[in-house]
Amino acid sequence: MAKADSTHVKAPADLVELGRVVSAYGVRGWVKIQPHSTNAQVLLAAKTWWLKAPVPVGSTGALPSFLSADVLACRPQGSTIVAELSTVADRDHAEAMKGHTVWVPRGDFPSADDDEYYWVDLIGCQLFGELDGQPALIGQVIDVVDNGAHALLRVARARLDANGDLVLMQNDKGSAKGRAIEVLVPFVNAHVHTVDLAKKRLDSNWPVEF
Repeated sequence: MAKADSTHVKAPADLVELGRVVSAYGVRGWVKIQPHSTNAQVLLAAKTWWLKAPVPVGSTGALPSFLSADVLACRPQGSTIVAELSTVADRDHAEAMKGHTVWVPRGDFPSADDDEYYWVDLIGCQLFGELDGQPALIGQVIDVVDNGAHALLRVARARLDANGDLVLMQNDKGSAKGRAIEVLVPFVNAHVHTVDLAKKRLDSNWPVEF
C-alpha cells in the first residue's frame, strides 16, 4: 500500500539539524540516519522529523524547503538510527532520500537532566576565563565537538568594543590570515564551572592568555 506524500507545511522557526540520511535500510523503505551527535535520544524520541534535500552543486535556484514526516518506527542500529517514515513508500524512495538532513524543533527536545545541556544551547554563549584572578572574556562558542571522552567547546576568540559589542579576533599570519582565532576548551566541571543559558554565559578557570 502506498504511503502518503510528503507534507508541505510551514516549518517551525526553531528547527535544529540532528542528522543526515546516509542510505536505505532493508527492502521495506526504511532509511538509515547518521546522527551528528553520539547521543541521539532526541531523534529517537521525536514523533515528527523535518527533512531537507541537499543543495545541488552549482545550484543558483531557490533553496530546498522542509518536508515533515511522521516517524512510524525508529531504533538504534550500531552508531546509526534506522527509521520507517510516513512519507517513504519503498526502498527506491528511501534510496532517493540519501543526503537529506534531518531536523527536529528545539521545543520538542526532552527536558535535559540536571548538569546536562544540549549542545545547540551552548552555541552562541560567551565563554569567560580567568586573567589575574578576574573573569575575562575568551570568546564565543561556535560549535561543540565530541572527542570520545567528553565534549569540547570550539571557541572563536573575541573582545568587547567600546560599545560592549562582541568583535571576533582574526589571525594575521600566513595562510590563516583573516580567519577567526579559535581555541578548544574541555566542557567538563573541572574547567567550566558555571553555565547560565539565560544570559548565554559560561564561566571557567581556563586561562585567557595562551
